[in-house]
Amino acid sequence: MRNLQFLELKIPPALVFLIFGALMFLLDRTLPVGEFDFFGRELLMKLLVVLAVLVAGIALIQFARHKTTIDPTKPQSASHLVTTGIYRFTRNPMYLGMLLFLLALGLHLGNAFNTLVAAGYVAYMNRFQIQPEERQLSRLFGNEFKQFCLQTRRWF
Repeated sequence: MRNLQFLELKIPPALVFLIFGALMFLLDRTLPVGEFDFFGRELLMKLLVVLAVLVAGIALIQFARHKTTIDPTKPQSASHLVTTGIYRFTRNPMYLGMLLFLLALGLHLGNAFNTLVAAGYVAYMNRFQIQPEERQLSRLFGNEFKQFCLQTRRWF
């Protein structure tokens, strides 16, 4: 895994999100098994989309209010550690919003194997985006960030 360090903080999370979304479409179109449907699927999908937009949107607004960077490829540029509002519940609401949207997409496509793609998104983000960000933020904000990590979960 050390050989893959060159990926850390290099691919913008929005692009990672689009790649995993494209993988879901590709899997749905090519895999002949795993199709599902259930009562309330459309409603659940819509609720997840609304929740995704709310979670990510609130996080973006909070970053703007604190006048800190939203560029996830340069966490060392952060000027303020945001720990209030939605950040009391999750350290990564923007990534959580993307995950919720991927789960909604998986419901829309109706292929159970897309949950594996969503799990792959979480694994990728944890290893190549979130952990390197956390190392940078720990250097930048020290004990304040360590306390934040102890009090707030990474995803939800």
